[in-house]
Amino acid sequence: MLKACIAGATGYTGLELIRLLLQHPDIEIAHITADANKGKRMSEVCPSMEGIFDRELVELTPDLARDCDVMFLALPHTAAMDKVPAFLEAGCKVVDLSADFRLRDPNVFEEWYKTPHVSPQWIEEAVYGLPELHREKIKIARLVANPGCYPTGAILALAPLMQCGWVDLDSLIADCKSGVSGAGRKLNASTQFCEANEGVSAYGLTTHRHTPEIEQELGALAGRPLRVVFAPHLMPMTRGILSTVYANLSEEVTPDQVQERYREFYRDEPFVRVLPAGKFADTRQVVRSNFCHIGIAHDSRTKRLIVTSAIDNLLKGASSQAVQNCNLMFDFPETRGLESAPVFP
Repeated sequence: MLKACIAGATGYTGLELIRLLLQHPDIEIAHITADANKGKRMSEVCPSMEGIFDRELVELTPDLARDCDVMFLALPHTAAMDKVPAFLEAGCKVVDLSADFRLRDPNVFEEWYKTPHVSPQWIEEAVYGLPELHREKIKIARLVANPGCYPTGAILALAPLMQCGWVDLDSLIADCKSGVSGAGRKLNASTQFCEANEGVSAYGLTTHRHTPEIEQELGALAGRPLRVVFAPHLMPMTRGILSTVYANLSEEVTPDQVQERYREFYRDEPFVRVLPAGKFADTRQVVRSNFCHIGIAHDSRTKRLIVTSAIDNLLKGASSQAVQNCNLMFDFPETRGLESAPVFP
């Protein structure tokens, strides 16, 4: 039985990791941490765990790694990068849900996160944890940088177009809308009920930290640097991300060709569903699952492709994708513990 530690266990992604791993037949939760709540039992902080999982929360230290096979780090951005080296040196594999090891260039990290990277020597070893693009590298990785929620939806929506020559790679726009849980549990005026309810607001335009992550992965697929206009929005719902991405056509292609391109690209992917022609992604159809739904529109009038993708931001956008990566790292069936259908309504 694989022994796991969940760091940051009382946040939304940490709680989802607990829920998923309690159902996983090959992984045992050995330790849970939350420094601010150390010494408390899980049910004191999260009553939903009463009678289900009432382990004591402890402080995150390198000693925990010596007792575990894998560390899931559900920590705030910049909080993991100084801790990861000690975990790896203790012989423990790491799935980091923060942004600390996602960007390949430490200078880009410093530019967008406004702090120097304190462990740049480990960036080269880290594997970007999007299985649909990097499955074979993830299988042999010690350190996986779990993707952000917005990048997961946007990259999966655009990836099949990066090498086919059909679109102008300088015309990419990703208009993305997220539920409030994407901001985490920490108190924030903009995510209070009265602030978020019955309204839709754009934020982080031109400055959102997920921008270089999207550009890095799509540029690697395209074989050249590119820029993406990324427009995130906050929606008055708890879960889900809907990404609507746009690309100008540079070649004459038919709707059937585009549909077949996506079906072929994701043919063997267990968690990506390319919807039938005329159907578009809907966050309600993927809630509480690891699935990504993709729907495609071919606008011959404006010569644009419009692609929609929907994911659960806390699952395929975070915790269940982390479990998917862990399955690959330890040679378990990739879908192990993640087979549950979405919850509807």
